[in-house]
Amino acid sequence: MRLFVITLFFFVYLISTAQNTYLHCGKLIDVEQKKVQTEMTVVISENMIKTVVKGYQNPSSNADHVIDLKNKTVLPGLIDMHVHLESEQSASTYLNRFTMNEADIAFETAKNAKTTLLAGFTTVRDLGGTGVNTALRNAIDKGVAEGPRIYSCGKAIGTTGGHADPSNGIKKDLAENPGPLQGVINGPDEARAAVRQRYKNGADVIKITATGGVLSVAKNGQNPQFTLEEIKAICETAKDYDMHVAAHAHGDEGMQRAILGGVKTIEHGTLMSEKTMGLMIEYDVFYVPTITAGKEVSDKAKIKGFYPEIIVPKAAEIGPKIQGTFQTAYKKGVPIAFGTDAGVFPHGLNGKEFAYMTEAGMPPIETIICATSTNAKLLKNDKIGVLKAGKLADIIAVEDDPTKNIKTMEKVVFVMKDGKVYKNE
Repeated sequence: MRLFVITLFFFVYLISTAQNTYLHCGKLIDVEQKKVQTEMTVVISENMIKTVVKGYQNPSSNADHVIDLKNKTVLPGLIDMHVHLESEQSASTYLNRFTMNEADIAFETAKNAKTTLLAGFTTVRDLGGTGVNTALRNAIDKGVAEGPRIYSCGKAIGTTGGHADPSNGIKKDLAENPGPLQGVINGPDEARAAVRQRYKNGADVIKITATGGVLSVAKNGQNPQFTLEEIKAICETAKDYDMHVAAHAHGDEGMQRAILGGVKTIEHGTLMSEKTMGLMIEYDVFYVPTITAGKEVSDKAKIKGFYPEIIVPKAAEIGPKIQGTFQTAYKKGVPIAFGTDAGVFPHGLNGKEFAYMTEAGMPPIETIICATSTNAKLLKNDKIGVLKAGKLADIIAVEDDPTKNIKTMEKVVFVMKDGKVYKNE
């Protein structure tokens, strides 16, 4: 009994003397109240926010320490709903699939993840790779690699010859005949099999390519590529496994099928009509615009040899239109989430999306809400996206007040994820 009392006393002593971190924040973005607070203190215990109080609160123990962010603006860790950590577009991208082994991809992916974290994105949704993206998620969760919290789709699902068919553009004697295991389906039965395979492989979310795409080695970048029945089979099966479905889509018909079929997000949405916007509002489907990627492919299409010739006209046509579509969708009242398609452009530049959204008419504070609390709700994670007691200590800081200078979001100077500081300039 005496030993038990001594042990209990020692345990209580350890808890009472546990080190807390005090962030003295000159400004703090309250995404729930949609306002900027001044002279605030965020107290962190281990990996959780203990309290957020007005004024610069002093530590209560010698074991505590203070991080001075009095001349910075503090925000929740950012969430990007559309990245591709396994790759970064270059003139050699289409050759890499013949020269890179899985281990080579893994090292590149780890580098891209660390870059993304240091840019202030503490959580991402990875919407397509080989499966290395899922393995990296596990490694980060175990603490053996550094990067953002990852929600992975593993390998995206497409149809034969569609945007996610990995055999596109390969000579016949090298091309396989991919099926549900590789993410290529034809018909509702194979659609269900592909979803279950993704679940077996450890996916958190399902990604489909509802229309043609810009960067696939195929002629059409906007035609519908799934039947409504196939999409319904995917969405119904994903729901059984508690996963939502994201739909890559440029063409309008493919978007409408995806919405009616039950997807939760439309990615890119370039040629979206007002009718489709109305459907998105009606069905509570979120638009992930990826304006930065649109601008990138448009610019790179002007460089001879950067893309295969079959891609150039698609990039020139589709890329410049995304920002205008976003502007119309925002005015119409379409639900909007923040996502960039990083990997189409260099990782770490995800913050450029904020300025592009603002240019198109969305107030700066709303772009920040899209990238924090809105995305957290879409991911069904109530521990991220806001700065308040009981939430995970995912916290970043920038030099200026982004509600007055949105481009400050392109240079994050402080990054904390799960209570650990990864960057402090």
